[in-house]
Amino acid sequence: MTFQRALRFFNELFGDDDPEEAFYDPVHLGAAVLVTLAVIGCLYWLLWTLLVYEGGLFVKLRALFQLLFTSKTLQDLGWEGSHAMGAFEGVFGNFAALLLSLAALAALHRLYHEGARKHRG
Repeated sequence: MTFQRALRFFNELFGDDDPEEAFYDPVHLGAAVLVTLAVIGCLYWLLWTLLVYEGGLFVKLRALFQLLFTSKTLQDLGWEGSHAMGAFEGVFGNFAALLLSLAALAALHRLYHEGARKHRG
């Protein structure tokens, strides 16, 4: 009798789902919402660090071009040493965000092309 009850229990546990049950799993829906919020937060941080932090990347590029193609020196751009970098303040954060952005873009590009290849044939 015990074997029959155990068999019935496993058949109910792993058997076909009830047709009146919902088509989605609320846990999967909650996980999708959490993952979406995390990705949006990461994207916000990445773009903020790239474009806004300490003046953003474009200020650093402009200062670099002024340094290379004009007669300006580092002192003209506010450089007083590693403790006061002037126009280059925050350059490491900006370029780290640029590298992470390029890595994310390359990963998305690869995923897109793999999916396109599978779709074509």
